[in-house]
Amino acid sequence: MDRRSAMLAMGGTALLAGLGIPAIAADDDGLVDLTKAAKLITRAERIGRIERLQVQLRKAGIGAVIIEAGSSLDYFTGIQWWRSERVTAVVIPRDGEALIVTPYFEAPSINEMLAVPAQIRTWNEHDNPFAVIADWLRERKLGSGTIGLEETVREFIHAGVESALPAAIVVSAADQIRAVRMRKTAAEIALMQVANTITLNALRYAAKRTQVGMTPGDIVAMIVAATRKQGGDADGGLVLLGEAAAYPHGSRQRQVVREGEVVLMDCGCQVHGYSSDISRTFVVGEPSAELRRVWGIVRQGQQIAHETAQIGVACGAVDDAVRTYYEREGFGPGYKLPGLSHRTGHGIGMDGHEPVNLVHLESTRLDVGMCFSNEPGLYLPGKFGVRLEDCFYMTADGPRLFTELAPGIDKVFG
Repeated sequence: MDRRSAMLAMGGTALLAGLGIPAIAADDDGLVDLTKAAKLITRAERIGRIERLQVQLRKAGIGAVIIEAGSSLDYFTGIQWWRSERVTAVVIPRDGEALIVTPYFEAPSINEMLAVPAQIRTWNEHDNPFAVIADWLRERKLGSGTIGLEETVREFIHAGVESALPAAIVVSAADQIRAVRMRKTAAEIALMQVANTITLNALRYAAKRTQVGMTPGDIVAMIVAATRKQGGDADGGLVLLGEAAAYPHGSRQRQVVREGEVVLMDCGCQVHGYSSDISRTFVVGEPSAELRRVWGIVRQGQQIAHETAQIGVACGAVDDAVRTYYEREGFGPGYKLPGLSHRTGHGIGMDGHEPVNLVHLESTRLDVGMCFSNEPGLYLPGKFGVRLEDCFYMTADGPRLFTELAPGIDKVFG
């Protein structure tokens, strides 16, 4: 077994131990920075990503792909930039070094962050950045071929490229970029493991301090503080109380913690650009018999999703397996409420939500390195909702959890 396969096969705590990072339990205020030992993505890894993308481009007959500011720009080049009307982008050809296009006055900052071999060409405020891209592509005899765009590229950039390259065919390169980004390496998995450990610690920390009368804002503040103390990057979260938990993204009605009512926490953080996403549902006091039953069904739904997620299985089959079970328990059918009104899970990596999803009709087949959330909640309008969420990554031997599934409503953190 090679090092990448060995790392991917390690589960949560074992993976942290392999990295020399302690799995700190947030039982008190003794939270420590877990990110100090986390390793940054290397130059060699980013070069490897570009090479794998170039293989995909050649297979698809695409001459080059254009990626503007966003997570994919960071993923391939190390450049962390924001989107504005001023275009900063990378052009990755099917062979050879990439081109970075950026405003002249931004070039020193861009060069500082650039983590791969690439040429930088600049444009001034009165210039057309798309002409700069077009000239470079023509120099490489790619100006009249097929040019791909990363799937989140904005329309004005799309239009600008088509105008500057009238002989080219501009297409989506979503499939080619997804083929690379969806399959995480051991280095990416390691960063996600740290992020998930931090988030679970923070949720545990806040849950132990949640009291009757608190607001969602009070609880979120505790989660964010605990996350930052461990080195995670977070500025908010979702906390739903009582009936508000019946609506997956909440309600504007005033909420406070009440004895015997649901507290639903759904939060994540980032570590060196990689994300976590965890949900826990619990009660301050004694849960009702109905809540206990629904909580147990959701926990079993998570287990079914986890067991169904095997190499070669279609992503949609994971969602279907959960819904079949929920229907047997009297929920649904399909998205009907009371029941599961959203997908079972989403892809995750540098972005909190990435392609592809664990959702009905999704035909993409599970493969080594793919990462997903597992969150088949149940929602009872006018009453409460229960969502339990943990993320997992695929190994050759099946799924591995970043965090263990909650064992019971009376002890949601094990």
